[in-house]
Amino acid sequence: MQLGITLGMNAGLDMELVLEAEKLGFASVWCGEAYGSDAVSPVAWVLARTTRIKAGTGIMQMPGRTPACAAMTAMTLQLLSGDRFLCGVGPSGPQVVEGWHGTAYGKPLERTREYISIIQQVIAREAPLTHRGPHYTIPYEGPDATGLGKPLKSILHGKPMKFYTASITPGGMRLSGEIADGNLPIFMSPEGADAVVKPTLEGRVKAGKPADLSGFDIAPYTKIRIGDDLQACREAVKPELALYIGGMGARGKNFYNDYCIRLGFPDAARAIQDLYFDGKKKEAAAAVPDALVDQIALVGPADRVRGRLQDWKAVAKEGKIGTVVLTGATIEALRVAAEAL
Repeated sequence: MQLGITLGMNAGLDMELVLEAEKLGFASVWCGEAYGSDAVSPVAWVLARTTRIKAGTGIMQMPGRTPACAAMTAMTLQLLSGDRFLCGVGPSGPQVVEGWHGTAYGKPLERTREYISIIQQVIAREAPLTHRGPHYTIPYEGPDATGLGKPLKSILHGKPMKFYTASITPGGMRLSGEIADGNLPIFMSPEGADAVVKPTLEGRVKAGKPADLSGFDIAPYTKIRIGDDLQACREAVKPELALYIGGMGARGKNFYNDYCIRLGFPDAARAIQDLYFDGKKKEAAAAVPDALVDQIALVGPADRVRGRLQDWKAVAKEGKIGTVVLTGATIEALRVAAEAL
């Protein structure tokens, strides 16, 4: 089992943390984006300041970049970093896509399939780029087209790279298994690993790939908070969980809320969302069950965290995950995790 870390969005870039992770043998660093800082710039900064650790976008929002732009970015980072870039892409959610990027949300699975396919075509350079799909038409043929567009082949020779999605819906996880090299589920537990593994394997079988996870990296984001007071550590991670479960989407259209229900906490999922929509954020955080935190996060004294990492390691030995990506880690937490493994 490998270890990774995430970079906090909009909070500056903690290179001391990154360099310590690299020194300890961590495999990867990931940076996401919402509607503030982008994912690519911090990743480029990390790759320029390191020599061994890989860095990935977790994820680039597809509506924010054309597929060709994403391909150019990915190829450039892969070339400059000596093959250390991991290309994570995803559709984001309807509130951000339509409210921030000002474009139609559309059908996220179709968009993801098209987007990765186009990037792969650009990198392969087997022919000038052409694509006809419900989301992208290349060359453009709309009613306002000049008629001067023509298929082009990248003048940069791209290198192979790994593609990741950040899927938590069953359909998204099936698609990830079908077309990608890894997935970054935002919540996961060792006990509930099959909720992610099963649909992923279904996608791989559909694509004619081996009916196991060989060559595929399930890399769950896992919150970590180390301290002698177990309950204080739990409480420290609850506000962010409440934000996602309660506030990241509309009622009936919140993928994180749906995922919480599938993890076995339907009553809590509804209560958290109701409180969040009523503007009661503190109460929403308080409604996050301790049991949910204990399942999906690494919290409490160092010995407790080390023991929980052994549970993750056992799941990895079963071939169900490849990487645990620590979120909210401190240097102390990095060292505890590295020592445990």
